[in-house]
Amino acid sequence: MDHSSHDHEGRPHATATWGTAVKATLHCLTGCVIGEILGMVIGTALEWRNVPTMALAIGLAFLFGYSFTLFAVLRAGLGLRAAIRVALAADTVSITVMELVDNAIIALTPGAMDAHLTDGLFWSALLGGFAVAFLITTPVNKWMIGRGKGHAVVHAHH
Repeated sequence: MDHSSHDHEGRPHATATWGTAVKATLHCLTGCVIGEILGMVIGTALEWRNVPTMALAIGLAFLFGYSFTLFAVLRAGLGLRAAIRVALAADTVSITVMELVDNAIIALTPGAMDAHLTDGLFWSALLGGFAVAFLITTPVNKWMIGRGKGHAVVHAHH
């Protein structure tokens, strides 16, 4: 049974349910959280300044976010070059929105950037940022999936 629909130009696109969008966002968020926390912990533990710490955290968030999708489509049988293209197409907008929201919240929370790993403020700003990023990114993913983009690209290879 074909669950896809077509846009006004006849191109097929995926069915975009909230459940699908939530799953796609959680998948993406998992990689982002791992990379972001790892980067923040490393930068903070090494007593780096704010900008290098955030740069490391954002870089690792993208690396882990893309890696989760990359490994999934490689397991599905895609070659490396095609798998990289799928991961970039599936996750770039989602990770970018997540990172912009999360890091803006951390940067705008008074004292969060100067907090240490043992401070509740460090963890509450970081985890609160992820929660808000999830809430903002889920509708973005729903919109993209409905247009055959984002994680709809991944599901075409499962």
